[in-house]
Amino acid sequence: MRKAGVDERGIEVMAPKAVHRLVKLEALDPRAANILKQEMLALDGEVAISKKVYYLTKKETTDAILLGTTRQYEELCAKMVEQPFGLAKVAEEIKKVLENYSSPSPVLRAGGHELDLGRRTHAMGALNVTPDSFSDGGRFFRLDRAVAHALKMVEEGADLIDVGGESTRPGAEPVSLDEELNRVIPVIEALSSKIDKPISIDSYKPEVVQRALDAGASIVNDINGLRNEKMVELVARRSVLVCIMHMQGTPRDMQLNPRYECLMGEIISFLRQRAQVALGAGVRRENIILDPGIGFGKTREHNLEIMRRLSEIKSLGFPILIGTSRKSFIGLTLDLPVEERLEGTAATVAYAIAQGANIVRVHDVKEMVRVARMTDAMVRGR
Repeated sequence: MRKAGVDERGIEVMAPKAVHRLVKLEALDPRAANILKQEMLALDGEVAISKKVYYLTKKETTDAILLGTTRQYEELCAKMVEQPFGLAKVAEEIKKVLENYSSPSPVLRAGGHELDLGRRTHAMGALNVTPDSFSDGGRFFRLDRAVAHALKMVEEGADLIDVGGESTRPGAEPVSLDEELNRVIPVIEALSSKIDKPISIDSYKPEVVQRALDAGASIVNDINGLRNEKMVELVARRSVLVCIMHMQGTPRDMQLNPRYECLMGEIISFLRQRAQVALGAGVRRENIILDPGIGFGKTREHNLEIMRRLSEIKSLGFPILIGTSRKSFIGLTLDLPVEERLEGTAATVAYAIAQGANIVRVHDVKEMVRVARMTDAMVRGR
């Protein structure tokens, strides 16, 4: 518009008309849904609702899908302030979701380090100090090998190192507290004096996380999604970054028969609820990261759908971490073993970044950092 010589005031008026958004609302009063539809139609937008709602035969709550430009949403929300049936609150939620979706990526602070997510995608190097992880189990079980590999990942461009001492592959048995501590604490202690990067502890046990933070970790990567009250309290008290992940079931049983009525709706609802619990317990908003949990209680088809719709998680207003590296949905799609999934991983990393991922958890750091930088150049113009 500027190149066409359009007046700045004209740009301000017209630009919101060029951005189209779909917003799904759940559990609406049917009367509210009908009012929304009529008001949006008056603005040349649209609201998709059940025909039972439209014909006033549906009594229970209902879902609605709104279709409109950002300008139409602005006008709709202004009109909803005085409407009944909870529409004033609905208007606030719509405004919040749209603001979250388009908000710039933040700068995260972890242990004296800054991660400027708005500048570029960040790479989390996965360090599995386990004998049985699906990808590299046993390779870095010894302390010297684990430290050497972490140093190598940093040299290759990792922005942070994620240390885990319990395999979360499908069917994995949990390990004892003492065993997990013996695996991860010496590694974190050694790395904290050797690398100038944030260290993340990949554990759902508060006792392990407490010791890991004392040893030098500054990020908590909780596959259990902060469902342990002690973990929530710990994260709040220590004021550290935390990644909240979605998982259906546990690693032992999560892949037996994962089923969803509404995949993304359930994932987003879970992440929203856990984030709200964290905030209510005193966790700072700027310390929360969300992860949809690729491969954790999901089929191949579920994982592919999450990838296609990953950008929807931006509506919650938190940075997104995703871990697709070498996972089974890549192997099933390409019919390849773990050690031959580099190209498939690269495709998922590039697509995830294009869909809004801020941090990618990877094993092949050198290659995926290059993929991220090239994708950033296309997506972010950097």
